[in-house]
Amino acid sequence: MSGTDAANRELGAQEIQLIEAARKRAYALYEGKEVPHHACGAAVAVTFGVSARPYQSLRKGGITGQRFCGSIRAGEILLGELLGDEDPTGSVTQALREATIWFQERIPARFDKGQSPDYVCNNLTGSLGDFMGPVRKGFCTNLTSEVAALTMEAVLRFAPELQPRLEELLLQKVQGS
Repeated sequence: MSGTDAANRELGAQEIQLIEAARKRAYALYEGKEVPHHACGAAVAVTFGVSARPYQSLRKGGITGQRFCGSIRAGEILLGELLGDEDPTGSVTQALREATIWFQERIPARFDKGQSPDYVCNNLTGSLGDFMGPVRKGFCTNLTSEVAALTMEAVLRFAPELQPRLEELLLQKVQGS
């Protein structure tokens, strides 16, 4: 299937269920009511069953708030983890290239940045009050869950062979949460 076909094809019911499961799992992880709160990038990583440790550096836009949204960065990095070449000297795989381009093109349509000129954390959240407050937390909870859903959709569109692995990983975890 060509990249254009993969990008535009209608998703099946099982794929839609998996995307929704990713959204719900990331939401629960970031929200912190059902399980302890996970940082934005860590919530996306744990949703996909990878170690949260390196993704913690994405918290609050690279710790300082002065860098790109940690959730969105986590989605891009996860695409590399799932679709990239394991050989560090290897070329970018076609699936990774197509999925990343597709993912990046959908960010502006999926995420309202409000009055922010960009997707830098402090710019996105600065008008939402106290960083620890409920308005900002609600915004970031929703954004993180949507990034997880968008990441899952990209993987399913451009590497459908990973669907059984992701179903086993994510659906069991969501049901067991």
